[in-house]
Amino acid sequence: MAVAAFAAAVLFAGCAQDAPQDTFQPKGPNARTIDDVQRPLFYVAGIVGLIVFAVIGYSIIRFKDRGQDMPEQTHGKTWLEVTLTVIPAVILAGVAIPTVAAVFDLDDKSNECVINVTGQQWWWEYDYSGTCGGVEITQPIVTSGELVIPADTPVLLRITSRDVIHSYWIPALNGKRDAVPGRLQTLRMEADEPGIYTGQCTEFCGLSHARMRQAAVALSTADFQTWVTNQLAAYVAPEAGTLAATGEGTFVNQCSRCHQVNGLVAADGTPVLAEPDLYVVAGAAPNLTNLMTRTAIAGWTFDLLTDACREQLWNASPEEFGSLYLQGVWMNSGPDATKPVCFAEATLRDWLRDPAAMKPNYASPDQVASTGGLTRGMPNLNLTEDQIDQLIAFLLERK
Repeated sequence: MAVAAFAAAVLFAGCAQDAPQDTFQPKGPNARTIDDVQRPLFYVAGIVGLIVFAVIGYSIIRFKDRGQDMPEQTHGKTWLEVTLTVIPAVILAGVAIPTVAAVFDLDDKSNECVINVTGQQWWWEYDYSGTCGGVEITQPIVTSGELVIPADTPVLLRITSRDVIHSYWIPALNGKRDAVPGRLQTLRMEADEPGIYTGQCTEFCGLSHARMRQAAVALSTADFQTWVTNQLAAYVAPEAGTLAATGEGTFVNQCSRCHQVNGLVAADGTPVLAEPDLYVVAGAAPNLTNLMTRTAIAGWTFDLLTDACREQLWNASPEEFGSLYLQGVWMNSGPDATKPVCFAEATLRDWLRDPAAMKPNYASPDQVASTGGLTRGMPNLNLTEDQIDQLIAFLLERK
């Protein structure tokens, strides 16, 4: 009995009402289409399962060998054979018809926004251009971790991969779609209202597969316009003589080989352009422009927000959510604040100090040698504590 109770507790642990990746809590029309199919099938399968177990249990008890005569055989009873053939056929037809209809419905590619999604070990990249939900994006926007979309707007994702097969899944908004190198897959997303909807790579893709997460952030049209405007704002260099200004130089020397910050220029005035294809197996690294507008880093694995601020954001009403999200780590800091009260600084420090200790990757010397000097994931740059101070000061201005 105790074993059965424990098994039931484990089984139903995933059915909590606040589970962020519960497929039974759809938050958009595409996910509801899936839910409208899966719920009846779940109930029917449950009933069929109970009947099967009941018949098995009855047969085990009723026909247990007690030395009795051989029970009557059913072979040759046409009516029984036909019945046991027709019933499963009817059940399968009842499953197939709504399932096929839902597949065609989900394949609808009508949209008001197209976003390119690229998977790599172990994070997701998002590339915006054109018009999205009536908001004009005049220059490309490249970001990572968080898919920011306008709420109540059909968005078409064009999904691919740069290295191995990944699988994109945000259960509250739609089903899964594989990201396959050299192939383009489409998936439609639409959120009913502003909020955060989390997901997970669901195709084993290497050492840190379990730490390859993602989120869709839905904003009102006005807030989405603000987000686009912020992402496209011109780069502003830190004030000379500040720690952030020193950090700018540290970033150029230590990080800009792989990571791009749009608008950053070298001391001689030339643009600083990342070349991750020379250093990373996938040929890309997260764009860090406006990093502090995001809520997590490293494949959306580690929070940039403190626990209290994270809970405040996640529990915000749809009307409050957008204004809080747009503040990023500066949420609750006030207009005259010099430091962001919501910034989980210790997390970013630990990441800069030793990324591989937090998120395993193939960055050791022998593994790098096997790939011709290229790394998977972020290697340990052996930064000093002073350099970490400088980089954090610089990154805090990317908001």
